Amino acid sequence: MLKQDSRQALIDRIGIAITQASVMAGPVNTAYLSAGAGVPVICLHGGGAGAVTWYPSIGPLAQRFHVVAPDIVGYGESDKPDGSYDKAYFSGWLKQFLDALGIAKAHIVGLSQGGAIALQFTLDYPEMVDKLVLVDSGGLGAKPPLMSIASMLWLNIFPSSWANRFYSRYILFKPGNRDPNHERYSVEVLKTAGGKKAFSQGRGAAVAAFTEEALRRIRNRTLIVWGENDRLFPIESAAKAATIISNAELLGIRDAGHLPMMDQPAMFNRAVVNFLLNKMDV
Repeated sequence: MLKQDSRQALIDRIGIAITQASVMAGPVNTAYLSAGAGVPVICLHGGGAGAVTWYPSIGPLAQRFHVVAPDIVGYGESDKPDGSYDKAYFSGWLKQFLDALGIAKAHIVGLSQGGAIALQFTLDYPEMVDKLVLVDSGGLGAKPPLMSIASMLWLNIFPSSWANRFYSRYILFKPGNRDPNHERYSVEVLKTAGGKKAFSQGRGAAVAAFTEEALRRIRNRTLIVWGENDRLFPIESAAKAATIISNAELLGIRDAGHLPMMDQPAMFNRAVVNFLLNKMDV
């Protein structure tokens, strides 16, 4: 009950009516949250808790769009099968998920590992992606500090609240801002059957750097949003990517770490909404 209670508490924090559902994405039973109406926006979380990571952003986005936030295969309430958990694996799952929901084209917003998945999906199925938002994205060649890697290993091999709190110093500008329910849910997901497979079987393949040639193939209008104080993925990798992706712009968010939607939710949400609405002020 601890896991489900923590998840529901985060959903309640969204502050609007949320649909909780699941669908078969190929062989993978995939849980997802949805809200709002209009053009679909798919929010892909990073490695960790799951769709509820987006609790600060679903409400503001849903005022203008149909927001769909899945628990990516291997995470949250979705199935956790054996698999390669590399870019191709996640991209294939996302294609099946969107097909199952009847979504032919959408804006894609990807956080951390979810950003790398969004990039691979855009390369594989460019016709299905309208605009692309990369949030402190994996796959752009960032070099995490050694201690952040050690803390990530600790959390994923021996999940506990202590490990999670130590890791938080690398992903939040102010670790004290993290909702305790998000912390509890993240740990409990890792403790469930199969909860460590994405980490142990993927071995970081999903966030391996894309080649410059691959990034140049991205033609979709792209916003790269980055916490200027990200201690996990330094912003220098984002700045370089913004010069390689032909139709990209970079927005740094002050006083924000690896999860800018948690550190600076108002600034982050305004920037993403304005970008998706073609407004100048991002």
